[in-house]
Amino acid sequence: MLVLRCYTKLLTLEKMLRSHFPESLKVYGAVMNINRGNPFQKEVVLDSWPDFKAVITRRQKEAETDNLDHYTNAYAVFYKDVRAYQRLLEECDVINWDQVFQIQGLQSELYDVSKAVANSKQLDVKLTSFKAIRLPPLSAPPDTSLLKSSPPRLTHLSVADADLLNRTWSRGGNEQCLRYIANLISCFPSVCVRDDEGNPVSWSMTDQFATMCHSYTLPEHHRKGYSRLVSLTLARKLQSRGFPLQGNVLDDNTASISLLKSIHAEFLPCRFHRLILTPVAFSGQVHPLAQ
Repeated sequence: MLVLRCYTKLLTLEKMLRSHFPESLKVYGAVMNINRGNPFQKEVVLDSWPDFKAVITRRQKEAETDNLDHYTNAYAVFYKDVRAYQRLLEECDVINWDQVFQIQGLQSELYDVSKAVANSKQLDVKLTSFKAIRLPPLSAPPDTSLLKSSPPRLTHLSVADADLLNRTWSRGGNEQCLRYIANLISCFPSVCVRDDEGNPVSWSMTDQFATMCHSYTLPEHHRKGYSRLVSLTLARKLQSRGFPLQGNVLDDNTASISLLKSIHAEFLPCRFHRLILTPVAFSGQVHPLAQ
């Protein structure tokens, strides 16, 4: 195991990961954030350098953690050789198996290998699989004509909005998610439409892997074009900073899939896999919406 801390080597890794798109997108996004100030206190673990076969991004060991916070305790994985990934998992100091955490990646063997190692350590593993998407480069700014009549205005989220986002996110509704969302808002680009009272009615934000996430419009504001506007505006923000325009969508989320098709999103051949791993000791303490 090698923890890659040299800034020059991290920049080299970032360039190397580009040649392995789309499977490397999650790790690539995390490494980009590390190389641009590291607001989420991440680090990179590899089996070897420079000829690596597996790479994992994780929370820095010195960062403050909550053992029930799988949102923040998140690992991204990319491997050229799945056996190298398994060997990294089996090393004693790569993963903190004593907390609830998640593993994310875009490779098909990720679940089986992770589950096999987790089972040997008596952790429960829950898998959610999504369609993975990328947006094409955007050449023109989105049409904001629907906001010409004030009060609706296009702006960004603030930490004060975190409670609303926590209540409306299908994965939220708990203290850990509230804190996580507030941290994302503080660290990464976001976009929202606000009503005449200054409350968000439609929004999207970016996670620790540079993925567009939690895109949501309040039901009473559907069919106004806000979702499209917010998504394209956030994509423009990310593109201007050099980030890949990536996202995920559940197979049964027909509204979001229709929106993505309308803005010419590419549905990738690989799928996005999110594993939530829970030690037996914590199995009764994880909020059901967080699983």
